[in-house]
Amino acid sequence: MNRNASDPHSSAMQEQIDCSEWRDLRDKVDAGGRFSEADADRLFASTDLNGLGLLANRATERKVGRRASYILNRYINYSNYCILSCQFCAFARKKRDADGFELSIDQMIEKARQALALGITELHIVGGLHPSLPFDYYTGLLRALKALDARLQLKCFTAIEVLHLSWLSRQSVRDTLLALKEAGLDSLTGGGAEIFNPSVRQAIARGKETAEEWADVHRTWHRLGGRSTCTMLFGHVESLADRVDHLRRLRALQDETHGFTGFVLLPYQPDNNAIGVRHAPTGFDVLRTIAVSRLYLDTIDHITAYWVGMGLKLAQVALHHGADDLHGTIVEEHIFHMAGTRAPQFQTEADMVRMIREAGRIPVQRNTFYEPIKVWEEGDALEGSASGLAPVRTGATSGSGPVGGDSEARPSG
Repeated sequence: MNRNASDPHSSAMQEQIDCSEWRDLRDKVDAGGRFSEADADRLFASTDLNGLGLLANRATERKVGRRASYILNRYINYSNYCILSCQFCAFARKKRDADGFELSIDQMIEKARQALALGITELHIVGGLHPSLPFDYYTGLLRALKALDARLQLKCFTAIEVLHLSWLSRQSVRDTLLALKEAGLDSLTGGGAEIFNPSVRQAIARGKETAEEWADVHRTWHRLGGRSTCTMLFGHVESLADRVDHLRRLRALQDETHGFTGFVLLPYQPDNNAIGVRHAPTGFDVLRTIAVSRLYLDTIDHITAYWVGMGLKLAQVALHHGADDLHGTIVEEHIFHMAGTRAPQFQTEADMVRMIREAGRIPVQRNTFYEPIKVWEEGDALEGSASGLAPVRTGATSGSGPVGGDSEARPSG
C-alpha cells in the first residue's frame, strides 16, 4: 500500500521519523528491504518507543492499510491433565489433583453448539498431554464438530500435542497430521514455541519438544497444504538476544514454507508457576516487542496483539505499534487466567469493533486464515442483539481475500 503524502497524519509521522534515529530504517521499510539481526538488536536497545512505534506502524500500513481485524471465536480446553510439568505452566494438572478436568466429546459438542448460537466462526481447541485418552477421541471430536456445522473452522492442537498424538497412535508426524486433517482439522495453533533457545526451554519447559521438533511439526503441516500461526512467550528468563534468535528461526521457516498466517505475541504471566519471575513484562516491553516483530517478520502478514495477555487498553495502543489484529471474542479462556491475567474472559463483537474504531482503525471481522468476512465501514452499525455478536452482513459469509488489500491470501488448510 502506498502512503498518502497529502495525509496530515502521515506527514506528521514522516517529519518525526526524519528527525529521529530511524531515518535509515525508515528508508529500508519504504524500499521493502529486509531487517537484519543487527537491526533487530538495535531496535530492542533503543528507548525511543514513539519513534519505534512510528516505524512499525509505517510497515503495518504498507501491508494492511488502516484495517485491524478480529475473529469471532471460542476457546475450549478438552482437558488440563498433562504428563509434563513445565515450570512456567499454571494450567496443567495430574490425575490426582482435585481441580483437574476432562471433557467428553458430548460436552465439547454442547459447548460448540452454544458458541455457534453466538455467531462464532472458529473453535480454538488445545489441552494438556493427556495420559490415557485414545487417538480416536481426537479424530472423533473433530468429526463430531464438523458434523455440527461444516463451516465451523477448527484451529486445534499445539505442536507438542501433535507429537504426543503421534507417539500415542504409533504413527509418523505426517500420518498423524493427515489423519487429523481428514477428520476435519483446519489449522494448527502456534502454541508451545515459547522461546527456542534450548537453555531457556530447559529453564521454563523441561521435557517439552525441542525448537527443531516444533518447527518440524509446522513444516510438515505446511507441506500438506495446511496453515498455522506462530507464537513467542516473552518476558520471563530470556534475553533480548534470545527473542531475536526466536524471530530469526520463525522467519527462516516462513521463508521455506510460507505457511504462517500470523504471529501472536504472548506476554508471560507470573502467577502459579515455578519459574520465580514474579512480574509480567511492562507495557514498554510489550509494545517494543510487537514493533520489532512487525519490522523483522516481513513475510508474516499479520501481527496479533493478544488482549487476554496484555489487557484491552494496551492492545489498543499496540494497533499503532505494529499490530493489526486483536485476536478474538474468546468466550472462555483458562490458560492465561490460571497464570494470573486480570483481563476479562470474553469480549462481544461490539466491544471489538468499538476498541478498533477508538484506535482510529477500520474494523474487519476475519476468519481463521486472516481473510475478511466483514469490513465495518464508517457508519455501519451492529444489529440490536443481546449478545452483540451478530454483525450486519454485507456480502459473503466466508473469507474471499486477505484482511489487508495488498496481502497475499492464504489458502485454507
